[in-house]
Amino acid sequence: MATFELYRRSTIGMCLTETLDEMVQSGTLSPELAIQVLVQFDKSMTEALETQVKSKVTIKGHLHTYRFCDNVWTFILQDALFKNEETQENVGRVKIVACDSKLLTQ
Repeated sequence: MATFELYRRSTIGMCLTETLDEMVQSGTLSPELAIQVLVQFDKSMTEALETQVKSKVTIKGHLHTYRFCDNVWTFILQDALFKNEETQENVGRVKIVACDSKLLTQ
């Protein structure tokens, strides 16, 4: 799995991929241009996370499952509490996928 696929599996990434697929199938967009859009999406997500995210969040919860495969950590938490300087939010179940940011530049 390419590291950038983590972004593509997000809600916005899946919607973008579905839309591009529909446009390619209808002949509105060439497959080559659709691939270029996805590559630009990957770069934009990486840049946005590096430059625009400034806040820190504390997460507490019951660790239900964890895995480490192909340099990617996956954590599934139940009854998680997300807390930052201003607010806190309870979430019943959350899946966190994390990888080494150095892998993004390879």
